[in-house]
Amino acid sequence: MRTVLIIDDNPAVGEALSLLLSLHDIRPLVALTPDEGLATLARQSVDVVIQDMNFTADTTSGEEGVDLFRTIRQRHADLPVILLTAWTHLETAVELVKAGAADYLAKPWDDAKLLTTVENLLELSESTREVNRTRMERRKRRDDLQRRYELDGLVFASEAMARTIDLACQVARSDVPVLITGPNGSGKERIAAIVHANSSVKHGPFIAVNCGALPGELIEAELFGAEAGAYTGANKAREGRFELADGGTLFLDEIGNLPLPGQMKLLRVLETGQFERLGSGRTRKVKVRVLSATNADLKAMIRAGTFREDLYYRLNVIDVNLPPLSERIDDILPLAEHFLAGRAELSDAAREAMLTYAWPGNVRELKNAIERAALLAGSNPITPELLNLPQNAAGLAAVRNLDEPSREVVEAALHKADGVVSRAAQSLGLSRQALYRRMERYGLMTQA
Repeated sequence: MRTVLIIDDNPAVGEALSLLLSLHDIRPLVALTPDEGLATLARQSVDVVIQDMNFTADTTSGEEGVDLFRTIRQRHADLPVILLTAWTHLETAVELVKAGAADYLAKPWDDAKLLTTVENLLELSESTREVNRTRMERRKRRDDLQRRYELDGLVFASEAMARTIDLACQVARSDVPVLITGPNGSGKERIAAIVHANSSVKHGPFIAVNCGALPGELIEAELFGAEAGAYTGANKAREGRFELADGGTLFLDEIGNLPLPGQMKLLRVLETGQFERLGSGRTRKVKVRVLSATNADLKAMIRAGTFREDLYYRLNVIDVNLPPLSERIDDILPLAEHFLAGRAELSDAAREAMLTYAWPGNVRELKNAIERAALLAGSNPITPELLNLPQNAAGLAAVRNLDEPSREVVEAALHKADGVVSRAAQSLGLSRQALYRRMERYGLMTQA
């Protein structure tokens, strides 16, 4: 049950507040001294504290309240505290609000204002607990993945990335082909390396070839090898990637760029483990785990006749999808800090710019932006200008925020809801947490 602790040396204040809160399904606890209040906090779960500023007769300095607030803040950093103060202590209360107090109310208080403040703080406390619980669950899952699997120092914090890694590691020990899908620059080769590192052939070679970086006439020679004289410039026999990867893993990036003759040979290798070098009639046999990746729509290529349907189903036994960075927002700042490696500090404005930018180049673009900014920043914090994001970055953020409620709209919703955040959020079509973020951005937290 929602619980509020009242710390006030006047029993009448405790009784009045207890009655008011009880009538609204809020459990009140009362302490008459700071020590008693701190002891209650140590043994019971409390959502909000309402504390007086003076506890000794004929004392009006407010120093006792300041000491109590600082002790609560030290021991319970996220616990919301409302200050009850006489008008003579208003300046002290304002200073404490700047130091982290949730709000202050003058004696005698207005019941409606106090209830609204308490309700909002109870909702905020619930939201904070939920956020912390989600964060802890994600951290626990990340730690579990890092403990169970070899992730080669991969940096991630998003739930989407955790799901991708979990799936990749689950299928790693099987011998089935894996197709890794996702946009350019998102880290498909890192996922392939993780699959290899957790496979039964992890002690064998890991050979990667980018099918999109080679001329079409050379791809077959790269994959299957060639005898001397097999093509112009082939002065001596050479091994192909399949031979080099024997006993290990072959990663075929941009598999959609493989020409049809190469696709037919690849299908045969996947089915039988056999192939011939270009210019040779001798059949060779290898045992290779094949991983492939693409950012292309292979089904559309099948319809267009540029990709073999039988090869697609042979490659796509397991599809591991790697989302774009724009769908892994929780990964952006951890990756940026990782790429910075302590060389510079990100300003708050730079962090905001990175979180609102769409990152069409994904992790590769983020890394390049950070490397450039770190080089130019020197000993100064990194600013949005140093990130050198495209000029339309602000426009992209604006497009994202077309439906963003303005300060005036948020204020009107709060007023119509009598300051109750849950009702205001519902009218705006937002979650409570989302509305709290906007209230903080617009400087409305202490006014609610």
